This record gives sequence, C-alpha cells and structure tokens, in this order.
Amino acid sequence: MMKYLPLHEINARYDSEIRETVSRVLDSGWYLRGEATRRFEEHYAEYIGTKHCVGVANGLDALTLILRAYKELGVMKDGDEVIVPANTFIATILAITDNNLIPVLVEPDINTFQIDDRLIEQAITPRTRAIMIVHLYGRCAYTDRIGELCNKYGLKLIEDNAQAHGCKASVQGSGFKVTGSIGDAAGHSFYPGKNLGALGDAGAVTTDDDDLSAMVRALGNYGSEQKYVHDYAGRNSRMDELQAAILDAKLCHLDADNQRRKEIASIYINKVKNATIVIPQSDRDSVWHIFPVLCKRRDELQRYLREYGVETQIHYPIPPHRQRCYAEWNHLSLPITEQISVQELSLPCNPVMTDEEANDIVALLNSF
Repeated sequence: MMKYLPLHEINARYDSEIRETVSRVLDSGWYLRGEATRRFEEHYAEYIGTKHCVGVANGLDALTLILRAYKELGVMKDGDEVIVPANTFIATILAITDNNLIPVLVEPDINTFQIDDRLIEQAITPRTRAIMIVHLYGRCAYTDRIGELCNKYGLKLIEDNAQAHGCKASVQGSGFKVTGSIGDAAGHSFYPGKNLGALGDAGAVTTDDDDLSAMVRALGNYGSEQKYVHDYAGRNSRMDELQAAILDAKLCHLDADNQRRKEIASIYINKVKNATIVIPQSDRDSVWHIFPVLCKRRDELQRYLREYGVETQIHYPIPPHRQRCYAEWNHLSLPITEQISVQELSLPCNPVMTDEEANDIVALLNSF
C-alpha cells in the first residue's frame, strides 16, 4: 500500500539531527520556555519575515490567542464579526466562536478553493473587525483585492497559515512575501502531518505588532508576564522545548521539501488526462500541503485507488456549517463549499514520493 503520508519515512531522513537536538534538550534539564524555544522563535520569525514569533501549544490556540489578544487590546469585543471562508477545517471557525465573536462565512472560488474575494465586500457590516484568510491546502489565499478591502474598511487581516509553511506570494507594493507575514498576524500549526511538522502538537503566532506579540505571550502563559502576577485570565498554551528543538532542526529542510512537493504536483497537473477528474490549476503560489482533485464519483474513485494500493484522504467530508456543533447553521445553503465536500479527494503528495510512484498514480487516474 502506498501510504498517503508516510510520516515515519519523512522524519527518518533527519533522524540523526532530530536525535541530536532532542539529546541536547534532555541534557539541558530545561523543558519549557528555554533556549530551544527562543532559538526556534527567532529562526522562524526570520524565515517568515516578521519581527515576532510566539510559540504556543497548537494551531487552534494560535488563532484563538490572536483574537483574544485583540479583544484585550480593545480592537475587538464580544459580538464583533470576523469574515472567514466557509470551506476550511473547523479549527479556523472554532477560534472565532471561542472568543464570542461572530463568524461570517464566505464561499470559496471553485477554481482555487480559497475564499472568493469577489464576495467579501458584500459580507462587510459595521460590526466587521477582521478578515481571516486560510491558505488552504498550501495555496496562498491572499489577493490584492483583500488587502484593499482591509485598508478601505479598517479591518485586521489574520492569516490561518496552518497548511502553507514556506509559501511565497506576490503582494502589491511589497514584492514576494512568505505567508504568515502578509497580514497583521498569523497562526501556524506544526501538527506532525504539516509541511513543517513536529512530533506532537505545536503552534506559533507571527506578527510585526509589538503589543499583540506581548499580549499573546502573556495570555498563553496563564495571563502572566511576571511569575505569579496575572494581569489577564489566560491559559496554558506553550510550545515545549522538545518540539521547538525538533522544528528548528527541520526548518532548514522546509524549502527543499516544498520543492519536492511542487515537482510531484507538476507531474499530476501535466499528465492526468481524465474528463471526470478536475485537477488543480498550475499555481506557483502553493506548497501543496494537500493536492486536491474534484470528482463527481469521488467515493468510487477512492475505492478504485485503494484496490490498486493507493491510499487517499478526503479534506473535508462535512463542512463546518453542516456540523452538529454549529446546528444553528445547518440550514444554510453554501453550494460551492458543499460541492467541494462531496467531490474532493486528496492524492498522495509528499517529499518522499518518487516520480515513478506519481506516474503510477497518474496511470491509474487516466484509466479510471
């Protein structure tokens, strides 16, 4: 069976580096808020292109703490609205509702799977305070139109960069920037399956905003900037030293791994010729965390590939507005999001795949 994402094989390439850095942490006797975390935060901020990086426990906490920090800083308050793509992993929306803010769901563009910037302005109201874009599947969701809307209406631009580590995109007036440095703040997830993955849960917030960075760090440390002094009702959300050290060891390989993903994606894009399968358009602004195809016979296609030893995944079979936890939205009609949920299939696309394996999958897709 060709695994969708063989994590053991992916991490085994850096086995000696990971073991060496873990040994250093064990020998240090310091396991939280130490030198390894400081070093990774410094290196990741430099890589992303921001002044600050704050390590937190996971990607959901990163987004939640950004919004909570804006509330503590007086930028937002309960009941304010945040525009967010309807087509996303539920964590994006959980971060909003957890802060007593109102998600305003906007449909994606069927050609990119990203939030449709043509539909955003009509969703803005006097209560809108931010647009949260999601670089879904590894593709940059930012457009200059989104930037213009944020400037026109005085909105914060928040990036969910959980799936797009290392993605570079053109930004009007700024040249090429790395996702995570485009908006006012960004949340990152280092879940093991991400392009930059830890060996457990970890996340980070990147920003150029000094006040926001300090607030996020305090809120993630029980609301404390000074030991036993708690100015805010915070939470425990800290990246541990082991995960920070592992991520730092892997960071220098991220660009090469992303390049390999692009090479595999290129094979699919150029060679799959089947009218029943919609292949993503070629896109230099993607690091292909996920390679999504659309097929009206999705479940049949998945079974077919499994029979020939190819493992695939579905991202995401139930959209947020159809989940029971958001029952008040179950009546909503969001046809593009719903179409993606019933037609999307994710093909293997990872840095340890060979050209031969990719071509074997192409042959199967073309004969389906």
